[in-house]
Amino acid sequence: MHEAQFYRQVKDGEEKNEVICELCAHHCRIKDGHRGLCRVRENRKGVLYSLVYGWLVAEHVDPIEKKPLFHFLPGSQSFSISTVGCNFRCRHCQNFSISQPGAFDADAPPGILRTPQYVVDSALNNGCRSISYTYVEPTIFFEFAYDCCVVAREQGLKNVFVSNGYMAEQTTRKLAPVLDGINIDIKAFSDDFYRKICGARLTPVLDTVRLMHELGVWVETTTLVIPGLNDSDAELREIAEFIASIDPSIPWHVTAFYPTYKMTDRPPTSVQSLQRARDIGLAAGLKFVYEGNVPGSGGENTSCPSCQAGLINRFGYTIKDNRIVDGRCPQCAEPIAGVWG
Repeated sequence: MHEAQFYRQVKDGEEKNEVICELCAHHCRIKDGHRGLCRVRENRKGVLYSLVYGWLVAEHVDPIEKKPLFHFLPGSQSFSISTVGCNFRCRHCQNFSISQPGAFDADAPPGILRTPQYVVDSALNNGCRSISYTYVEPTIFFEFAYDCCVVAREQGLKNVFVSNGYMAEQTTRKLAPVLDGINIDIKAFSDDFYRKICGARLTPVLDTVRLMHELGVWVETTTLVIPGLNDSDAELREIAEFIASIDPSIPWHVTAFYPTYKMTDRPPTSVQSLQRARDIGLAAGLKFVYEGNVPGSGGENTSCPSCQAGLINRFGYTIKDNRIVDGRCPQCAEPIAGVWG
């Protein structure tokens, strides 16, 4: 076990050795011998421990487009890692087998024990240009992710979080200096959705989007468009207008839902719904809106927001053509926001 960061001991009340975890926006109050909502941080006599430091259940080489990040080293590979656990309880989670692991022995967590240097070496040996902390909410294995980020930066790799955005402000400020890119889910634009579907709240997510952008991390956003839950014109417009109010160059990925886990009562998202969402985003002033999970839809490509010239042609996670030169449109020299390497 590894002592956790971002917690404090409780000084009030009758319970001895209680702590408050301040890593994410839940701020779990944890009694001695208990774990937080993420199930991977445990209080032992007033000391909070990460139970999953280095215990990886996933190590894969992925195209960076899978995160999805479309304006971040396009066509490159990213070494993707994950432990078990999550601070959300999304009813439609596609990685529920590792995000919702249930009980496990603190002295024998699931996974294979790795070191930060091992992760960095694996990324370099596989020709990756970045490490992605992903599959579950990476904030819950912050200590290991942060240590990996530091070593990765020292050896020329970039770092990416794929996140639900539910981290506390101090966590964001500690992470940002070693983080290069982040994709943050904006799952809906109502507290009701977040409470009922995810077990969380909306405002902390929006705060993280703002702060990550303010701190200079490259930000992209994703909304999984779920029929009947978050797909009204009004709600999609609110999401798009929020993103545009921060920076109209922040890409917005509107992706297709497929029934899974505890949400099998709804149909998959139609291509028409994604096209409608994309149109709403562009009308709200966003420069880059992408349709996801439907390869070949036509909404995967990047065009110059100034002259409309085609810049990046994609099919799924594959780059078929990239015409961006030194971060600019080759036709009109318009700067294209992103991390182009």
